Amino acid sequence: MTLLRQAMAGLRVNLSNPARLALMVFVLSLTAFPEQPDSAPVDLADKSLEDLMNIQVTSVSKKEQTLSRTASAIFVISATDIQRSGATNIPDLLRMVPGVDVAQIDANTWAVSVRGLNARFGNELLVVLDGRNVYTPTFGGVLWDTLDLPLEDIERIEVIRGPGGTIWGANAVNGVINIITKKAAETSGTMLVAGGGNLDQGFGTAQYGGKLGHATDYRIYTKYFNQDHLPGLAGGAGFDGWHLLRGGFRTDSSLSSKDSLSLQGDVYTGSEDGTIWFLPAVTSPGFEAAHQTATLSGGFAQAAWKHVCSSRSDTALQISVDRYKRNDILTEARNTLAIDFQHHILWGSRQDIVWGAAYGYTSSDSEGNLTVSFRPPNLVMQPFSGFAQDEFALLPNRLYFTIGTKVDHNHYTGFSLMPSSRLSWTPNERNMFWAAVSRAERVPAESDAATRQNTGSVPGPGGLPILAAFVGNPHVKNEGLIAYEAGYRVAISTHLSADYALYYNDYDHQDSIEPLVPVLETTPSPPHVLAAATYKNLGYGETHGFEAAVNWKPSARWTLSPGYAFEQIHMHVQPSSKDTLSINEAQGASPVQSAQLRSHFEISHRLAWDASAYFVDRLSSGPVPSYTRLDTGLTWQLNQALSFSAFGQNLVKDRHLEFVDSSGILESTLVKRSMYGKLTWHF
Repeated sequence: MTLLRQAMAGLRVNLSNPARLALMVFVLSLTAFPEQPDSAPVDLADKSLEDLMNIQVTSVSKKEQTLSRTASAIFVISATDIQRSGATNIPDLLRMVPGVDVAQIDANTWAVSVRGLNARFGNELLVVLDGRNVYTPTFGGVLWDTLDLPLEDIERIEVIRGPGGTIWGANAVNGVINIITKKAAETSGTMLVAGGGNLDQGFGTAQYGGKLGHATDYRIYTKYFNQDHLPGLAGGAGFDGWHLLRGGFRTDSSLSSKDSLSLQGDVYTGSEDGTIWFLPAVTSPGFEAAHQTATLSGGFAQAAWKHVCSSRSDTALQISVDRYKRNDILTEARNTLAIDFQHHILWGSRQDIVWGAAYGYTSSDSEGNLTVSFRPPNLVMQPFSGFAQDEFALLPNRLYFTIGTKVDHNHYTGFSLMPSSRLSWTPNERNMFWAAVSRAERVPAESDAATRQNTGSVPGPGGLPILAAFVGNPHVKNEGLIAYEAGYRVAISTHLSADYALYYNDYDHQDSIEPLVPVLETTPSPPHVLAAATYKNLGYGETHGFEAAVNWKPSARWTLSPGYAFEQIHMHVQPSSKDTLSINEAQGASPVQSAQLRSHFEISHRLAWDASAYFVDRLSSGPVPSYTRLDTGLTWQLNQALSFSAFGQNLVKDRHLEFVDSSGILESTLVKRSMYGKLTWHF
């Protein structure tokens, strides 16, 4: 305990020093502590890694697999972690994962990436919700503002740091985030949630779960929130407040002893304010700012059927339809159909095989303007893919070798191959080593291949305007990655465990911005010379880094969870490139160091105190200074059915900047100090 007090004292003196936080991680993971008396059974978040070795995860191989056989850097956010975090949205939940970069741009927009290369649309990160891909091919990324659901319904979030292309396909380059919701049987009864504060001015959820006959469980819910504006960069309101109303359902049915069917769906509507920069005319010298209110709407329906063929074979078929419409800087509607089939087979005594195929149909309909447009404005794409992976037990229960590949076909570049090989070794129940080599690729989004963005003009010879613009390249190639990874999981004692990962990423065919030969245009009027740039694949580079996550329970009532991530990014362009912007943007949009320290303390059997500190190093592309975020709160369990929580967020500094959008269209605002109270009633 003396060592702990010294470390905590150092954090109090200067919490923003990343070296201190890094030291804290190593001290906790490499020092042996006396074992504490055993306590009552607790949630996943409180278990030692010795127990976690047997926890089942599904994201790495699309099948249930224990951590002791998972050759990947994976972090599991449990339902208890979610409850204790005080977070009110999914991006803020992801801040607790070492190696995940989360930066808020304004009240309703985030930049989220894994292992660097962050941007408003983190196009090398794949996100799925109950197996449904929520990566949009319009901009290449995730619309985090509408990826919303009652957080109480999330069973866990599995975060893979590193490639997942062999299983998940294109765009799972630097990571995969798999959000898994609870089955309907786990949410029976009525749940009412209501709260509000100075930023989250009002929010609430009403949910009911029950049974239909003897074989079907269901839940229905509605959720609403209204969030105030954040401060603008120049003072005053940032005009970025927003609200969203949604409703949904889920049913889980046991059709027979071998068949189960899950149905779920969701619809939402809302609006969000924002400050955008637009070009009013061809002859304008540059962007002008304007406040606008964007409307949002959409929904999805999904069916998942699982069939047990035998004790050694099972299949799964999932079909989903998804639609959204939004009119911010660009008015766009998208409809998507996705069909996914997989077959899991135990072959012999040593082989565990999973294979599958997927087909998608997605159509977009956009209405552009002088600032941003797509050419063509309407597009239909039909991606399809197939994969196979074989896990072979070289030494049963000790040494496993996994090899597989995915064949993927997309609209712009055709076929691509994404193989991987992984090795896991568990010499005993307390230690686990793994290593992996993987290939992954990001396919072009519509914004890469078909966009037109005008940025401003200057007078040319004879008074003819010269219009600067960016145009998409329909012949742009896939961006590629070969990743080399290794990791180690160790249970130092019953109450102290650690998880380490090292990686080296080799990137090829990265997008670069190259000038085109000027041409004369007559539309949009007046006639002008177009001086445009476009994407070409003349970039390359490498990143290397280290990540650590520690779980320590110094007493039956106290849990500490430090984390640390370090990454160096070195990007380059070919000698023939004229690009002078992309290198700084890629290298400077992610922090070199970041750290987390989460604490949970049971003051009594009814009162708990949670605190989380997040340090983020400076960003040079913004530039954005380093900052430390502190969230803390108390949860009081009034009785078995009723609880009250009070949380403060961003308490270190009243206002701070986290990210600057590189497109220049969206204006950033300042994240501010906030507080809220929440009442939760289960009956």
